[in-house]
Amino acid sequence: MRTTRHRLATAAAVLVLVCGPVAAGCSEESGGGRRVGVVVPFLTSPFWEAYERDIPRQAAKAGVRVLPTVNSNNDASRQVSDIRNLLAQNIDGLVVSPIDSAAIVTGLRAAQRRRVPVVAVDVAPDRGKVAIVVRADNRAYGEKACRSLGRAVRRGKVVQIEGDLASVNGRDRTAAFDQCMRRRYPHIRVLDIAAGWQADKAAAGLEALYSANPDIKGIYLQAGGVYLAPTLRTLQRHRALRPRGRRGHIAIVSNDGIPQELDAIRKGWIDATVSQPTDLYARYAMVYIKQAMAGRPFRKGRTDHGSRIVEVRKGILEDQLPAPLVTPANVNDPELWGNRG
Repeated sequence: MRTTRHRLATAAAVLVLVCGPVAAGCSEESGGGRRVGVVVPFLTSPFWEAYERDIPRQAAKAGVRVLPTVNSNNDASRQVSDIRNLLAQNIDGLVVSPIDSAAIVTGLRAAQRRRVPVVAVDVAPDRGKVAIVVRADNRAYGEKACRSLGRAVRRGKVVQIEGDLASVNGRDRTAAFDQCMRRRYPHIRVLDIAAGWQADKAAAGLEALYSANPDIKGIYLQAGGVYLAPTLRTLQRHRALRPRGRRGHIAIVSNDGIPQELDAIRKGWIDATVSQPTDLYARYAMVYIKQAMAGRPFRKGRTDHGSRIVEVRKGILEDQLPAPLVTPANVNDPELWGNRG
C-alpha cells in the first residue's frame, strides 16, 4: 500500500507545477488525509511548549492530519525509538526536532527505508536525508549576542552558557559567539559553561563561576527557555541582580524570545534576546511536510515569508527564517510571538 501511494504521489508531481520557495501556496492542495508524526526534543522549556501547542492549529490550517505529539525528553536514543514507533504506525510524514545532530541519522535512515519524508525543525542533522530543514541562522544568534554584549561590556569577563555541542545549534551559536568576540572585542574574556540545554547544569555552572569570578560583567544564554530562570535566581542569591542602568548591572543577552524573556527586558533584568520564531517553525513544518508528502521538491531562493532557502550541505536545503534581536526599543512589538500569549 505504501509503495503504491508513493508512486501515485510521485506520478502526480509530474503533472503539476513544482512548488518552490514560495511554498505557502502549496498548503491548500489535497492530501490532508495523510498522517504525520511530530517529535519534539523536550518540554521543559516554554519555547518548546509553545511550539507543541501551535502544531495542531498550524496542522489544521495547512490541512495536515497530525498524531499526538511525542516528547523525547532530551534523550537522543529515546528519540530514535520514538521515530521507529511512529513508523510502525504507518505514518506518511515525519516532523522531528533532533536532540543530537549525529544520533538522529539512525532514525532518518529508518524513515528513508519506509519512504517516509522528513522535515527537520530547529536543528539540522549532521547526515541523513531530510526533505528540508526549518530553522533560523543559529550562527547569527551567536553573532547578535556577541555584538550586543560587546557594546555593553567592552572589557572584562563574560559567561557563555552553552547549549548541547552534540547539536549543530549549540555548535553554531558557540562558534559564532567566540569568533565574534575574538575579532571585535579582544579585551573581553569568555568563560564557558557546558550546560547541554539543562537548567540544573546551567545553575551549578554559574554558581561555581560567579563564586570564583564575582567581577563577571555579562552573560550569554544560548537558550533562555531553560537558562533564564536559573540564571536570575543565581544572581539574585548573590545579590548581583541589578536592573539595567544601575551600577553593577550584569548585561545579559539570551536566545528564544519566550514571554518570560520579554518581561525580563521590560523590568531591566536582561538587555536583549534573539526571538527564535517558534510560531513560524510550527507553521512551515506543516506546510513543508505536506509538500514533501506530495513528492514535490524544494529549491533555493527567496521565499514569500521574508526568508531564504539555502543549501547548507550537498542535497540538504534549509529555510532560514528571520529571528530578530529584541531590545527595550522593540520589546512591545505585537508581531513578536512572545507577545501573542
